[in-house]
Amino acid sequence: MTLVSLHHARVRYGPLEALHGVTLAAPGPGLTVLLGRNGSGRTTVLRALAGAVPLSGGSVRWDGADVTGVPAHERARRGLCLVPERQAVFGSLTVRENLALTAPDPEPALAAYPALRPLLERRAGTLSGGEQRMLALSRALLARARVVLVDEPVQGLSPALAARTYALLAALDACVVVAEQRLPPAPLLGRPAFVYVLRRGSVVFAGEAGELDGRSGTSAERP
Repeated sequence: MTLVSLHHARVRYGPLEALHGVTLAAPGPGLTVLLGRNGSGRTTVLRALAGAVPLSGGSVRWDGADVTGVPAHERARRGLCLVPERQAVFGSLTVRENLALTAPDPEPALAAYPALRPLLERRAGTLSGGEQRMLALSRALLARARVVLVDEPVQGLSPALAARTYALLAALDACVVVAEQRLPPAPLLGRPAFVYVLRRGSVVFAGEAGELDGRSGTSAERP
């Protein structure tokens, strides 16, 4: 089993502290949801796990080993894939070239998102927001990563594509961590999910998705 975790993690952006001693763990295979509004710290948690931002305190662990000082490119080489909310594709490259950066055969990605097939020769920067999201997620699926971190995976996607995306993420044999503003409905998640609710850089709830109902101060994050 793969396990990535933060222990008393603190992150600063200049004079502002974005994470205030956050502790959480994400097992795999499995789905973990980081829930919170803009500014809650959920994106910073993903970036801290990926090594995209340094910690000012605390640690990051992967399978029990301290990887706090391991740079982002080395974590990626070890099997971690981060799909950020923005700038997740190479706009000057074609769809085919974007996919080729991850794997020589694009067919698994095109099977996941058939709508990308007629766009293979288009430059990624000319795609719509939803099309770029599909392309970024396709690259994550091709990577066969052990840890997949995705910021707002279904942003800009139709309900049908959102359901398809969560089905694909739930089927991965990986530790999957997604950051969302609202908790997706249980049928969309496709499998039991553990949820952390973040507010102003701190964890205010940790538990199974079904436990959120009736919890004061956390149910407001639901749709």
